[in-house]
Amino acid sequence: MPTKKKSPKKKPVVKSKKRTAKRQSAQKVASAAYAGAARVMQSPHLATHAWRKNHYTTLAEFWPFYLHEHTHAANRRLHFIGSSLGIVLVGIAIGAAQYWLLLTALVSGYAFAWVGHFFIEKNRPATFKYPLKSFISDWRMWYTILTGKIDAELAKFGIASK
Repeated sequence: MPTKKKSPKKKPVVKSKKRTAKRQSAQKVASAAYAGAARVMQSPHLATHAWRKNHYTTLAEFWPFYLHEHTHAANRRLHFIGSSLGIVLVGIAIGAAQYWLLLTALVSGYAFAWVGHFFIEKNRPATFKYPLKSFISDWRMWYTILTGKIDAELAKFGIASK
């Protein structure tokens, strides 16, 4: 009778204790950082000041600040109306070759927004300090409102809608 060869037993892989300890330490640090960020976002007082800076270099940094400056739903509606009217006026200006209407489109968009800031939010529009970032964020907010995701976006940064 043929005999079966026994296959050699595989030794269990033992991970280096040093490497495991480093990995666990890194996980603890990441977990603590995440928990700290979550506490900031849950606290309305801390969350409103978490992104306040003297200068924003990227749109990613600027966006939470921009949203915080638009906490009132009525102000966001005015922005949406002004921007939508601006789009319509740009279309009419191009379609009718009446390019002076482009200025009217710009004025209408900002007029609605500034009324919202001065009389509803009672703050200074970000356009004065960050014109390009604010313009881009206006359209980002317009799209977020259009798609119905504004409340989720506000919640993501711990901002309560008024």
